[in-house]
Amino acid sequence: MSSQNSTQIELITLSFLRMDSTMELLTNPFYETAFVLLVSTIVGAMGLALRQPLIVAFIAVGILVGPSAFGWVIPSEEMELFAELGIALLLFVVGLKLDLHLIQSMGSVALATGFGQVAFTSIVGFLISLLLGFTPLTAVYIAVALTFSSTIIIVKLLSDKREIDSLHGRIALGFLIVQDLVVVLVMIGLSALGGDAALSPGITLLQLVLKGGLLLLGVGVMMAFVLPKLLHHLAQSQELLLIFAIAWAVTLSALSEILGFSSEVGAFLSGISLASTRYRDAIGSRLVSIRDFLLLFFFVNLGAHLDLHLLGAQIVPALVLSLFVLIGNPTIVMAIMGYMGYRKRTSLLSGLTVAQISEFSLILAALGLSLGHIDEETVGLITLVGLITIGVSTYMILYSHLLYEWLSPTLSIFERRIPHREEAGDTGFSATKADVIVYGLGRYGGWLVNSLSRKGLVVHGVDFDPENVRRWRRQGFLVHYGDAEDPEYPSHLPLNAVKWVVSSIPGIEINLTLLHALQHYDYKGKLAVTIHKDHEDEALQTSEVDLILRPFVDAAEQAAEELFKDLKEGQGE
Repeated sequence: MSSQNSTQIELITLSFLRMDSTMELLTNPFYETAFVLLVSTIVGAMGLALRQPLIVAFIAVGILVGPSAFGWVIPSEEMELFAELGIALLLFVVGLKLDLHLIQSMGSVALATGFGQVAFTSIVGFLISLLLGFTPLTAVYIAVALTFSSTIIIVKLLSDKREIDSLHGRIALGFLIVQDLVVVLVMIGLSALGGDAALSPGITLLQLVLKGGLLLLGVGVMMAFVLPKLLHHLAQSQELLLIFAIAWAVTLSALSEILGFSSEVGAFLSGISLASTRYRDAIGSRLVSIRDFLLLFFFVNLGAHLDLHLLGAQIVPALVLSLFVLIGNPTIVMAIMGYMGYRKRTSLLSGLTVAQISEFSLILAALGLSLGHIDEETVGLITLVGLITIGVSTYMILYSHLLYEWLSPTLSIFERRIPHREEAGDTGFSATKADVIVYGLGRYGGWLVNSLSRKGLVVHGVDFDPENVRRWRRQGFLVHYGDAEDPEYPSHLPLNAVKWVVSSIPGIEINLTLLHALQHYDYKGKLAVTIHKDHEDEALQTSEVDLILRPFVDAAEQAAEELFKDLKEGQGE
């Protein structure tokens, strides 16, 4: 053997030894965690650039570093522990922030759309799964997994778009809370199915009721006599308060599992037990980051357990089920809301928020696997549907207004001839003259309405937050529900009589949309818009805007004075 060949063999052997050494390093839990966090940061940054939720990025990380791809990380007990803690804190925060008042304020629409969508998706999803060849029990899991939408993703997207307080945003949050309640009930039911098979169903049910009653009684006693005083004492230290909240969530999760329920049920109850205390907001705000950090390991662990070969065989069923979620879920929500008297635009924007499955769907699949009800192939299918629907629906929500413009002509079937839910109470436009219409009743817009009204002008306000509209109406102002980004809303305005339309809403895209909508309906008056950034000034200079207001430079009183002066000069002419 030549010396050259011998040298090459030595180099190859050395490289393998170095690779083995690297793999040995990754078997150390600390090094493995550091490596997973580093890769998650890199892939997460790529997902952020593509405007994708981090859930998708973290599952992709699990697939990449797991045995199915590069095999750098093998799922370990430590990662499983982090994942379980993340799920417990997720359910705890859901229970902690359970706002039943929101369901009450939205009334029948939240309940009707919430339960209606869950029932429709479950039944139709079950039938589709049977047609795809799945067993009845597996079809039940798939169908139920398709019903839940991601509260975390939707709240983040709506907040980024500043639509969380809009009518469709509030309706969406209302039926998402209904979904959260349903998913907890489903997990309780699945825990019962996973009970001792040696016992009869009657005995199992009786044990479930007794244990559940005991758990609820214990939590109720703690809520009434222990937790308020204990939290008041612990609140002297924010760090101790946070540690107790985590300890309480994990303890009830463990107790729930000991009693035969899922750990998720206990975590949810622990959140509800603190939801009525004055410290819930302080606890919730500080727990969100910890929850997100620990959930990273759940999604990475889920991705690491996926077998790419199994996923390849599930592409066709996943596409069929994904199309059902992307089209069927928004359609049933639009049908229900249209029947209840909402405009097609509100119905579409609300419906798009349910065009994906959620992290709860993946948790449900993991629970079914642990109970032996479904296999890894089914978990992979549900995960693949999650990746597709979350990825596609994110863009659907981000570009929902553009999507509405494209689909508007075909959406009339989802709207009554008179959408009474939104038009009720807005007849004041036609019954009263208007000198000025102000869009957006925040701090700046509110000052404008107040100042112009005190000067004797007839001012109508328009805002997309129904609670804000009701608050202004109680004060005696002429205020209506409406959205500056709704291209059809100006048709309800008395544009022939109005001399000024003022937008106090920041965002050049919104204001240009309003300008084009007013022009479409042949508005001949003047338009004033607000800007918060210098580059917006340059863009609006070339448009047909008559006055540019700068809230951080011009006081609202000065703006009102300028508008009033112009109106008086116009009347003098």
